[in-house]
Order: sequence, then structure tokens, then C-alpha cells
Amino acid sequence: MTKQWKLKEIVLMSILGVVFGIIYLLFFLVGEGIRNILAPFGLAPFGYEIIYGVWFIVSIMAAYILRKPGVAFTAEVIAGVIEILLGSAAGPGLLLSAAIQGAGAEFVFALTRWNDYRLRVLVLAGISAAVFSFAWHLYSAGMIALAPWLIGSTLIVRIISSALITGVLGKWLSDQLAKTGVLRGYALGKALQRKRQYESA
Repeated sequence: MTKQWKLKEIVLMSILGVVFGIIYLLFFLVGEGIRNILAPFGLAPFGYEIIYGVWFIVSIMAAYILRKPGVAFTAEVIAGVIEILLGSAAGPGLLLSAAIQGAGAEFVFALTRWNDYRLRVLVLAGISAAVFSFAWHLYSAGMIALAPWLIGSTLIVRIISSALITGVLGKWLSDQLAKTGVLRGYALGKALQRKRQYESA
């Protein structure tokens, strides 16, 4: 399978980046709402962590659908650019965060030489994005000043969120999309077609 991107793959990756850039921005409001609910209990730092996996999902979905080097990283960066253009309060620094998150996901796919897209790999890619982003946020967001138990707890929650939302949900959404037939010309759609042919043989 050629590793070069085709025009239709670039278009799809861009569409996914735009759609999830909008979703990411909306989920900042969701995270803020959860944070406000948890604040009276002293658990405000967990507000965003519970849903943090949402912010990595486009990297996993794009990579799972297209199955080519650089897709996870690029899709996440595109989503970050869209957030900035739409007026995210995080500002231009968000682009660096998006790049680090995308690099975290891309790292796992690179370890498999972009040949393994089973659920466990997608989950690991989501977890890797969580760990990369958490390491960055320790200093960029001042999380290093939190109590050690709180740092450890928020990391665990972010990892669980990423495993479930980014990995499991990301795969499920992609599979459902593929079943509609709109991904017939892409790697995931072709893999699904081969599986059907094998099962019917």
C-alpha cells in the first residue's frame, strides 16, 4: 500500500479536522460546566480530565480510516488551527498543544510502522496522546504546582478518558461511518469490504 497521500485522503482528513475543531471548541464549554459542578467538592481539576479524550479523537479516527504516516499528527493540527480561527480562548499556544497531542498519537502508529490498526493500538495511541499532552501541560498550564496526589490522579483520569473516548469510541464512530458506505474508497472501507468477502466465502 502506497504511503503517499491522495487528494481525496487530504480532503477527508481536512474535513475531519474542521468538524472536530468545532466539536473541540464546544467541549471547552462542556468541560467548564463539569468543572463548575465539581468545584464545591474540591475536584475542579478533574472537570476537563473526565472528557479529555475528546480532544484527541480526530487523530485516531483519521489514522484508522486512512492508515498512512503523518495522518494522526496532521488531523490534530488542523483541528487546532480551526479552534484558533474560531476564537478559542487558548490562543495561538493551542497550536503547539495540538501538535504535541498529534505527535503522541502518531508515535504509537509509527511503532507499528503504520501497519496495525487494531483496537488495542488505537487505545494505546489515545493513551500516548494523553501522556504527551499531560507532560506538556504540567508546565504550560501550571499543573506542576498541584499536590502530587492530584497530579497523579488527574493523569490517571486523563488516561482512562483517552482509552475509552479516543480509542474505543473513536474506532466505533469510524466503523459506523464505514458501514454507511461513504468510506468505500479509503483504507478502512476497503478493509471492511475484504472482511465481508472473507466471511461470506
